[in-house]
Amino acid sequence: MDLRKIKKLIDILEESNLAELEIKEGEESVRLSRVPKGAAFAPAAPVTHVQVPAAAPTPASAPVASTPAPALAAGGKELPPGHVLRSPMVGTFYASPNPEAPAFVKVGQTVKVGDTLAIIEAMKMFNQIEADAAGTVLAVLASSGQPVEFDEPLFVIG
Repeated sequence: MDLRKIKKLIDILEESNLAELEIKEGEESVRLSRVPKGAAFAPAAPVTHVQVPAAAPTPASAPVASTPAPALAAGGKELPPGHVLRSPMVGTFYASPNPEAPAFVKVGQTVKVGDTLAIIEAMKMFNQIEADAAGTVLAVLASSGQPVEFDEPLFVIG
């Protein structure tokens, strides 16, 4: 990969609020990540990987972070106890890869860290939402085909 491209990627990373950036062009790949000043290093998980055509100069991945959950969901409904996976972005939530396919996960299903739970479409990009905790899916809080907001609870994993 050309050194000028890598320098441009570093500039993009510094100008954005992204913590990590990964680009793949054919056989070559570059992964850049940064740690905020004064913060201890803790790997962010899960990371959403999105394939981009080789000609496109846009970032190929975006970090997905999970934050501690309050006891109430957006609609004022109480969440079951467990780990809450929240939306990393604004977009359209899809529970399956296509309308005819079964959902990625169902309530009661056991998941491992890194398992795909859903897809969020944002700006014509399909971003896989991966489990950041292992356990059993206790609740699916979003409806397929419906818009979701940033930090909206999507799943509860126990």
